[in-house]
Amino acid sequence: MGGALTRYRVIAWIVGVALVVLVLIGMPLKYGFDNPTVVAVVGTAHGWLYMIYLALTFDLSRRVDWPLKRMLLVMLAGTVPFVSFYAERRVSHWLAAEQPAPAPEPVAG
Repeated sequence: MGGALTRYRVIAWIVGVALVVLVLIGMPLKYGFDNPTVVAVVGTAHGWLYMIYLALTFDLSRRVDWPLKRMLLVMLAGTVPFVSFYAERRVSHWLAAEQPAPAPEPVAG
Protein backbone atom coordinates (compact mmCIF):
# COMPACT_ATOMS: atom_id res chain seq x y z
CA MET A 1 0.00 0.00 0.00
CA GLY A 2 2.92 2.36 0.64
CA GLY A 3 3.89 2.47 -3.05
CA ALA A 4 0.29 3.09 -4.12
CA LEU A 5 -0.03 5.93 -1.62
CA THR A 6 3.21 7.52 -2.78
CA ARG A 7 2.15 7.31 -6.43
CA TYR A 8 -1.24 8.82 -5.55
CA ARG A 9 0.32 11.66 -3.55
CA VAL A 10 2.74 12.58 -6.34
CA ILE A 11 0.10 12.60 -9.08
CA ALA A 12 -2.36 14.51 -6.86
CA TRP A 13 0.18 17.31 -6.47
CA ILE A 14 1.08 17.33 -10.15
CA VAL A 15 -2.58 17.44 -11.23
CA GLY A 16 -3.30 20.12 -8.63
CA VAL A 17 -0.46 22.35 -9.79
CA ALA A 18 -1.42 21.88 -13.46
CA LEU A 19 -5.02 22.82 -12.70
CA VAL A 20 -4.03 25.89 -10.70
CA VAL A 21 -1.73 27.04 -13.52
CA LEU A 22 -4.51 26.43 -16.03
CA VAL A 23 -7.13 28.37 -14.06
CA LEU A 24 -5.06 31.18 -12.55
CA ILE A 25 -2.66 31.81 -15.44
CA GLY A 26 -3.99 30.17 -18.58
CA MET A 27 -7.60 31.33 -18.42
CA PRO A 28 -6.81 35.01 -17.76
CA LEU A 29 -4.28 34.95 -20.61
CA LYS A 30 -6.76 33.31 -22.95
CA TYR A 31 -9.80 35.44 -22.20
CA GLY A 32 -8.18 38.66 -21.02
CA PHE A 33 -5.24 38.93 -23.40
CA ASP A 34 -6.31 36.68 -26.30
CA ASN A 35 -3.36 34.31 -25.81
CA PRO A 36 -4.59 30.68 -25.72
CA THR A 37 -1.11 29.10 -25.71
CA VAL A 38 -0.99 28.24 -21.99
CA VAL A 39 -4.50 26.79 -22.07
CA ALA A 40 -3.67 24.66 -25.10
CA VAL A 41 -0.49 23.24 -23.58
CA VAL A 42 -1.40 22.99 -19.89
CA GLY A 43 -5.01 22.01 -20.59
CA THR A 44 -3.92 19.06 -22.70
CA ALA A 45 -1.30 18.03 -20.14
CA HIS A 46 -3.84 18.31 -17.32
CA GLY A 47 -6.26 16.10 -19.23
CA TRP A 48 -3.69 13.32 -19.67
CA LEU A 49 -2.43 13.68 -16.12
CA TYR A 50 -6.00 13.57 -14.78
CA MET A 51 -6.53 10.21 -16.48
CA ILE A 52 -3.40 8.92 -14.71
CA TYR A 53 -4.73 10.43 -11.47
CA LEU A 54 -7.98 8.51 -11.91
CA ALA A 55 -6.15 5.23 -12.50
CA LEU A 56 -3.85 5.70 -9.50
CA THR A 57 -6.74 6.75 -7.26
CA PHE A 58 -8.66 3.65 -8.33
CA ASP A 59 -5.60 1.50 -7.62
CA LEU A 60 -5.17 2.98 -4.14
CA SER A 61 -8.87 2.72 -3.34
CA ARG A 62 -8.96 -0.98 -4.23
CA ARG A 63 -5.85 -1.72 -2.17
CA VAL A 64 -7.27 -0.09 0.96
CA ASP A 65 -10.87 -1.15 0.30
CA TRP A 66 -12.54 2.26 0.25
CA PRO A 67 -16.28 2.53 -0.25
CA LEU A 68 -17.38 3.63 -3.73
CA LYS A 69 -18.50 7.07 -2.50
CA ARG A 70 -15.09 7.90 -1.00
CA MET A 71 -13.30 6.75 -4.13
CA LEU A 72 -15.51 8.88 -6.39
CA LEU A 73 -15.14 11.96 -4.19
CA VAL A 74 -11.35 11.65 -4.18
CA MET A 75 -11.41 11.18 -7.96
CA LEU A 76 -13.49 14.36 -8.38
CA ALA A 77 -10.99 16.30 -6.28
CA GLY A 78 -8.75 16.65 -9.34
CA THR A 79 -11.35 18.77 -11.13
CA VAL A 80 -11.60 21.69 -8.68
CA PRO A 81 -8.62 24.02 -8.16
CA PHE A 82 -6.86 23.51 -4.80
CA VAL A 83 -9.14 20.62 -3.77
CA SER A 84 -6.67 17.95 -4.89
CA PHE A 85 -4.20 19.31 -2.31
CA TYR A 86 -6.84 19.03 0.42
CA ALA A 87 -7.85 15.55 -0.72
CA GLU A 88 -4.24 14.38 -0.75
CA ARG A 89 -3.80 15.46 2.87
CA ARG A 90 -7.09 13.85 3.90
CA VAL A 91 -6.19 10.57 2.18
CA SER A 92 -2.78 10.56 3.87
CA HIS A 93 -4.41 11.13 7.28
CA TRP A 94 -7.08 8.46 6.67
CA LEU A 95 -4.50 5.88 5.76
CA ALA A 96 -2.15 6.84 8.61
CA ALA A 97 -5.03 6.44 11.07
CA GLU A 98 -5.84 2.99 9.68
CA GLN A 99 -2.26 1.74 10.10
CA PRO A 100 -1.81 -0.29 13.28
CA ALA A 101 0.76 1.05 15.71
CA PRO A 102 4.03 -0.89 15.50
CA ALA A 103 4.56 -3.37 18.30
CA PRO A 104 7.34 -2.39 20.69
CA GLU A 105 10.50 -4.42 20.34
CA PRO A 106 11.68 -6.33 23.37
CA VAL A 107 14.66 -4.90 25.20
CA ALA A 108 17.69 -7.13 25.07
CA GLY A 109 19.16 -7.67 28.40
